[in-house]
Amino acid sequence: MLDTQVCIVGAGPGGAATALKLSYLGISCILIDKSSFPRDKVCGDAISGKVTTLLNRLDPAIMQRFRALPIQVGVWGIRFIAPGSRELRLPFATDYSQTDAPPPGYVARRLDFDDFLIQEVKRRDNIRFFENTAIDGFERIDEHWVVRDKSGTFEVRAPLLIIANGAHSAFSRKIAGHEKDPKHHAGGVRAYFRNVRHTDEDNFIELHFLKQLVPGYFWIFPLPNGYANVGLGMRSDIVSKKRINLRKKLLEVIESHPPFQERFKGAELVGEIIGYGLPLGSKKRLLTGDGYMLVGDAAHLIDPLTGEGIGNAFYSGIIAAEQAQQCLEQSNFSASFLLAYDVRVQRVLGAEMQLSYRMQQLMAYPVIVNIATAIIGGNKRAMDLLTQMYHDLEVRRSLTKPWFWLKMFFNRK
Repeated sequence: MLDTQVCIVGAGPGGAATALKLSYLGISCILIDKSSFPRDKVCGDAISGKVTTLLNRLDPAIMQRFRALPIQVGVWGIRFIAPGSRELRLPFATDYSQTDAPPPGYVARRLDFDDFLIQEVKRRDNIRFFENTAIDGFERIDEHWVVRDKSGTFEVRAPLLIIANGAHSAFSRKIAGHEKDPKHHAGGVRAYFRNVRHTDEDNFIELHFLKQLVPGYFWIFPLPNGYANVGLGMRSDIVSKKRINLRKKLLEVIESHPPFQERFKGAELVGEIIGYGLPLGSKKRLLTGDGYMLVGDAAHLIDPLTGEGIGNAFYSGIIAAEQAQQCLEQSNFSASFLLAYDVRVQRVLGAEMQLSYRMQQLMAYPVIVNIATAIIGGNKRAMDLLTQMYHDLEVRRSLTKPWFWLKMFFNRK
């Protein structure tokens, strides 16, 4: 049996971020994953400014190594296309075309990005990483957790367990009690295409809120070498109620919607259309218990509006590592002490996700979305505020208030 101070199950972005932060804090840990890397993960592949900011804070050299690799495309903004086809072009920074600064976000295949993080993990002497090791046994013994693989020959004992093993985490479901709630869960499908026409020259990602999909959306995210990540997502209760086959719906949008018919003419589907589940952060849940914390998708921390999961997984992983430091310093791994993690996650991410949930609910009404898009279009002040939205939660909150739209309507300068 191996002994460690902290055992992390799951080596995706959340687990890797936790391990890296612990390492830089001088805390040794064991990191375990059921897969061998590189391995694919179904995702939209968007890496937000949250990730780049946190990696820079951890060690600027990590971001330098990432930017030097040919696995990513820099992203400078979002093209938002309303149900009525009106487009808003929202840069992440108002002066993005005049700066030599690196892009605030990226798109990279999870196959490549997750492997990059694992290579960073392997640079650290105080992280013991075990891949191709599927953990299916969790037992609480004498104020420690003991985890075991399927064969029972691999065992790790630790006073603190961090669960970062994704949307289908058995620990999250069976021990933490996080049952799937269709109103707070989404289904998505992703495909890779080559040679999609008319991709944005400034590498803005595209979110198309088509009438037949709202409050879900269709996306096109640029990737290196002429590839694109193409997909759609929709809340699970709506998928079930309307009996929607998401794979068929994706092809239907591409083949029958006029703008996409032209853009995908001659495009090649590379691989299969793959489905996946998204446990949304729109429902507040307890993320801790005696000797454990949940991180990322296992903690149901996916943004309800955008579907962003990597950034929130990263953030929760960093917070978990810092909480682990407090636990070790105080020799306290109790559920009551670990509640500080819940409080901090709620403060950093909870309000943002509740706001996204309210905005998601508004997106269910195409008429409202079209009116809002018309008000914003041509209104420089509104566009500047929406640009700030990606960095300022207070600005995002204002978008759900009627007075904001009244001011925008009567002040179109």
